Amino acid sequence: MKRALVTGGSGSIGAAICRDLARRGLHVIVHAHRNGARAEVIAGEIRSAGGSAETVSFDVADTGRSAQELERLLEAGPVQVLVHNAGITADAPLAGMSESQWTNVIGVSLNGFFNVAKPLLLPMMRTRWGRIVALSSVAGIMGNRGQANYAAAKSGLHGAVKSLAIEVASRGVTVNAVAPGIVASAMTKDAFSDDDINRLVPMKRAGTPEEVASVVGFLCSDKASFVSGQVISVNGAMA
Repeated sequence: MKRALVTGGSGSIGAAICRDLARRGLHVIVHAHRNGARAEVIAGEIRSAGGSAETVSFDVADTGRSAQELERLLEAGPVQVLVHNAGITADAPLAGMSESQWTNVIGVSLNGFFNVAKPLLLPMMRTRWGRIVALSSVAGIMGNRGQANYAAAKSGLHGAVKSLAIEVASRGVTVNAVAPGIVASAMTKDAFSDDDINRLVPMKRAGTPEEVASVVGFLCSDKASFVSGQVISVNGAMA
């Protein structure tokens, strides 16, 4: 059974991705940082439904701790699917943005991608089969007021994904990004009113975590073996 690590697996989109991958027959490693209890609940739900799952907890922005935890996971064999979904926001106009707001957001989304992908790459490549998906955002494509840090981190992932895809293409490993728009969750409920969604999204609704997860799941499947180096938007025609 192939193993999949989903960073940020305790959030709304992350949990939907974990469930989707489990239904596809993967052993899912549900990652969390501060919300380990929620990750345990999700893993338990997957097991109750007949799937296979475990949890892991560490800060993806911490290079040393990430390497330590991933080394432990690799003792059981290669992790052939990585979905880097972990991300945070700390919104402010750039003129009033603190250094910590800038570095923390980039630390989790962009540096975190490096911290989790690098230790997994060589073991994955030796199997000559692998799938890496980074969760981006519509903000990484078109920018967003008050999110220069977040947009920079997400658009940085696009460059990393495209470059890494070229480096590992001959080893049967694909690397892609999925860029959601406004997706229904506790976070977006506070950030976007119904009027905001009607104005911003041509489809006049928010997406669902399951709609994002289905695209991620496809990219992690054998059917997507010739799709690599792409940034795929799931945003209701926003961009």
